[in-house]
Amino acid sequence: MSSEDLTGSVVAGYHLLERVGEGGTAVVYRAQHSERGVCAMKILRPKMRADRTAVQRFLREAAYGARVEHPGVVRTFEYGEAPDGVQFLALEWAEGELLAKFIRRTGPVAGTLAASVVRQTADALAAAHAAGIIHRDLKPENIIYDPRTQRARLLDFGHARDADIGPEERLTRTGFFVGTLQYVAPEALSGALVGEPADIYSLATIAFLLLTGQLPYAAKSPRELFHQLLTKPPLTLSEARRDLAFPRVLEDVVARGLHREPTKRQASVVAFADDFATAVRQPAAGARTGLLGSLKGMFGTGR
Repeated sequence: MSSEDLTGSVVAGYHLLERVGEGGTAVVYRAQHSERGVCAMKILRPKMRADRTAVQRFLREAAYGARVEHPGVVRTFEYGEAPDGVQFLALEWAEGELLAKFIRRTGPVAGTLAASVVRQTADALAAAHAAGIIHRDLKPENIIYDPRTQRARLLDFGHARDADIGPEERLTRTGFFVGTLQYVAPEALSGALVGEPADIYSLATIAFLLLTGQLPYAAKSPRELFHQLLTKPPLTLSEARRDLAFPRVLEDVVARGLHREPTKRQASVVAFADDFATAVRQPAAGARTGLLGSLKGMFGTGR
């Protein structure tokens, strides 16, 4: 990681106030703009600026984000290269925290809250799909969530692709998958170009995590997880949390979204969200010990 810190400097008219996050390719700053007010500025790391593919991917993220206009998507203001050669992406400042951090802090959430997050995320994804964009890296780290307003918003199109892109235009080598292994759809593991069903799978994985605090595969290593994704069915909600009771229809909805075969999943992310919202309202059956307490904690709180 580079130690470069641009705090206090001005990039393309944005005064960088503080460094608030970083990844392998870029650093994120809270910035102030004379017209737009507080913004988020994503700056490509110095070591990446000479990497043509890294620059292309960074600018592609910006371009895809700018194409999707929806209240559930963090807005892209502008992007490009500043006069000093710094590649930047200026974004709307979104209040809240990463959904991943929220789940780590709270554990499983009420079914109604899970349904709200799934619905908001599905609507944002649907807007991306309508614009011809497949996200491909949907995960809690790419969703900003504000517990105060219970608003969830999608961000980071760094691994997205145009649904109409040809194989000759891809930035990922054949045989290498794009995404995060814990959330990636099985069909992506071969490196093939995936479609909307891959985003459904990732959304179903997030729904599973919201309800159980766990992931649908309990592998001990990336290699084991890779093997499980290709050969084994995911855990059911009840297998992941034997201390909680779930409606059978909810088990079925989530399992369908996690089906290894893309054609066996729901028809769209919105269809998954619709089914999920209906299912969480159903009473749990086949209860284990502590059913009443589990129901109260799982489906009766607003956390």
